[in-house]
Amino acid sequence: MLRDDINNAVKEAMKAKDERKLSTLRMVNSTIKNADIEARGQGKPPLSDGDVLSLLQKMIKQRQESVELYDKGGRAELAAQEREEIAVISAYLPQQMSEDEVKAAIAATIAETGAAGIKDMGKVIAALKAAYAGQMDFGKASGLVKAALTA
Repeated sequence: MLRDDINNAVKEAMKAKDERKLSTLRMVNSTIKNADIEARGQGKPPLSDGDVLSLLQKMIKQRQESVELYDKGGRAELAAQEREEIAVISAYLPQQMSEDEVKAAIAATIAETGAAGIKDMGKVIAALKAAYAGQMDFGKASGLVKAALTA
């Protein structure tokens, strides 16, 4: 499981005295535990690997937004720190799909689900999330699905 990989990496980072990696992985673990607690409060089971992958993607997106803000504000040292965190977190995501692969997956999913118009967009996105969790940016994919369904 993904959680075991992250916990093992925490131990390795401790042994290697890699402070940046250690603090980033501890933050990842904390975020996962908080999401588990929230899920338990709603009567749901602990997060699956797919849920953890989407949580990691969300963390990366937050850091990318921070990098942009730090770059605009002239805070190069903080931007570099965020980039290092992105690199650590990205190591636990599967290989991201290229734009052409994303478009092909969207076309195939639209055909599979029989989506005919924009009202079927939710069904297509749900099928993509189930099949390609952690492999594509669903923010971008959403725009591509909308374009494909309105064309």
